[in-house]
Amino acid sequence: MVTIPIGHGLIVAGILFILGLVGVLTRRNIVFILLSLEIMLNAAGLAFVVAGSRWQQPDGQIMFFFILTMAAAEVSVGLALVLQLHQRFKTLDADAASNMHG
Repeated sequence: MVTIPIGHGLIVAGILFILGLVGVLTRRNIVFILLSLEIMLNAAGLAFVVAGSRWQQPDGQIMFFFILTMAAAEVSVGLALVLQLHQRFKTLDADAASNMHG
């Protein structure tokens, strides 16, 4: 069985995380910001899986399941915020969120 070196897996995870971070910092649409956050969470999960496979331990996969459940919660809260923002301001621009009051 051929295994992927730990360095290559961590490089891919780092590249994915940087792409997600660039998306969060540069996008103005809230939906794209949430997608970039999902990419960042998946990159962190990939790093856990790669590290866990290096030591033949299931801990990385268990942490990935926790990351997936956190991502599902983030999507549900984010979708509620997107719907509220679109209903109130008729836009998905992140700058419009600064006008929201309790």
